[in-house]
Amino acid sequence: MKRVLSGIQPSGQLTLGNYIGAMKNFVKLQHDHHCFFMIVDLHAITVPQEPAALREQSESVAALFIAAGIDPAKASVFLQSHVPAHAELGWIMTTLVYMGELERMTQFKDKSAGKESVGAGLFTYPALMAADILLYNADLVPVGDDQKQHLEITRDLAHRFNQRYGEQFTVPEPYIPQVGARIMSLDDASKKMSKSNPNPGSYIALLDEPDVIRKKISRAVTDSGREIKFDPASKPEVSNLMSIYAHCANMSVAEIEAKYEGQGYGPFKKDLAEAVVATLEPLQQRYKDIRASGELKTILRQGAEQAAEIANKTVRDAKEKMGFVLP
Repeated sequence: MKRVLSGIQPSGQLTLGNYIGAMKNFVKLQHDHHCFFMIVDLHAITVPQEPAALREQSESVAALFIAAGIDPAKASVFLQSHVPAHAELGWIMTTLVYMGELERMTQFKDKSAGKESVGAGLFTYPALMAADILLYNADLVPVGDDQKQHLEITRDLAHRFNQRYGEQFTVPEPYIPQVGARIMSLDDASKKMSKSNPNPGSYIALLDEPDVIRKKISRAVTDSGREIKFDPASKPEVSNLMSIYAHCANMSVAEIEAKYEGQGYGPFKKDLAEAVVATLEPLQQRYKDIRASGELKTILRQGAEQAAEIANKTVRDAKEKMGFVLP
C-alpha cells in the first residue's frame, strides 16, 4: 500500500477551491493508500500570525478535513507541530539545500515582493516541506501546479541525502488530478481561488452562509457575450464557473452546455449557486457537529501518535546514517 502525504496551511478560510482541488481527492485516496493529512501550522508562522486566530484556524481546518469525509479510522489527521520530528528533520534538510535552489522558488519571490524585511523562515520553508514528505517516505504527494517546484526540491534533497549517506528516503512522485486541480478566482480567472485574496468576493469559503454564496456567485465576473460554453482560452471566466458546477452537480461540461443553450448567464448562475449551496450544506452541518462534540482533540492526538511512530523512526535512522551519537 503506497503512502500519501499532504497538508494545508491554517491561514485564512478554506475555500471551495481547496475542497475541489485537494480535499475531495484526499477522501478518494484514503481508501486505497496509507494517508497522512496534516494541518501545517509550522509553515503558517513563516509570516506573522495572530495567536488566537492561528489556534482557531488550526482547529477549524482539522474539523473541515473530517467534515469533508476524511475518516480518522483510515487516515491520520494531525497538526504538524504535534510531531516534533518535522522541525528536527526540517533543520537537517536546511543544511542540505543550497541557497540558489531556495532563491529560485517562485512562491518566495511572490510572497517577498515589495517587502522591506522578509523572515528567514519564508526563505527556507521548502526544506521543512521536504522534511514533511520525507518523514513518512511518501510515495505520492497531492500537489497543485503551484507546488510542483517545491516537490522537485524534495526529490533533489532525497537523492542528495541518499547519495551522501546511503539509501534512506523514498523519492516521492506528484499526484496531480486531471480535472479540478485548479479552481480559479471568481473575480479573475487568471488567478487561483485563494483564501489569502484580500477580496472576499473572489472566493467561496467552505463555511459561507447560503445567501453569501448566492451573492458571490451572482457577482462573479463573466465573459462578454451570453453563451454558456467551456473554452478556457476565449471564455476563461465562464469556463471556471462551469468547472465548479461540474464538480458540485456531478455533471459533465457538455451536459452543462446543453442544459443552458440559449439561456444566458442569469439562469446558469442561479442554478450554479444552488448546486454549491447543496454541496456545502452537509459539510457545514458535519463541521458544526464535530466542533460541538469535542471529538477533535482526540482525533488530533491519535493522528499525531500514528504519525510520530513513523516519523521518529525516520529521524533516528537518518541521524544514525549521518553519524550522530544516538541516546
